[in-house]
Amino acid sequence: MKRFFFYILFFYLFAFRLSAQEEYSPYSEKGDSLLLIILPDVPVYPKKEFKSERETLAYRKLVRDVKKTLPLAKMIYATLIETYEYIETLPDEKTRQRHLKQMEDDLFEQYKPVLKKMTLSQGKLLIRLVDRECNQSSFHLVEAFLGSFRANFWNLFAGMFGASLKSEWDPDGKDAETEKVVRLVEAGIL
Repeated sequence: MKRFFFYILFFYLFAFRLSAQEEYSPYSEKGDSLLLIILPDVPVYPKKEFKSERETLAYRKLVRDVKKTLPLAKMIYATLIETYEYIETLPDEKTRQRHLKQMEDDLFEQYKPVLKKMTLSQGKLLIRLVDRECNQSSFHLVEAFLGSFRANFWNLFAGMFGASLKSEWDPDGKDAETEKVVRLVEAGIL
């Protein structure tokens, strides 16, 4: 009950403070301020019904894998943007290549333990999620930053484990269920 009165008092004071402002802002009308709240989009899907215990376990595994790999895919996207912007400021190609080599070594050192603990299915999912976040396949990203020789080497290395850096995100096809899970995880529902 005390909490209820505290909230009423808080909102009353907050509303009084907003209406007392005389300054012009884009959210005011004739000196009165308007409260603007932007709510995030929340995806709504029908309740998932499973036909068997096997489907339930597969769905839980997918949710677990997305929760583990999605932050990495977002971090990769942010790192790519930051690296690209920084490389543009470097004076010559030799300095750029030196920086890329140093960055590659630092990333290997930092994320090798994390990537080693990933399962094969998580690795394949990460490759597709990178394509989702960056709108380019992992192969094209590696090729753009490290060259075609290294891109082919890493694609060959991934191929030895049944993966491909050229895998693309297909939200309307084979990745439809994963897209739903990704959206629910991003919204904080799962």
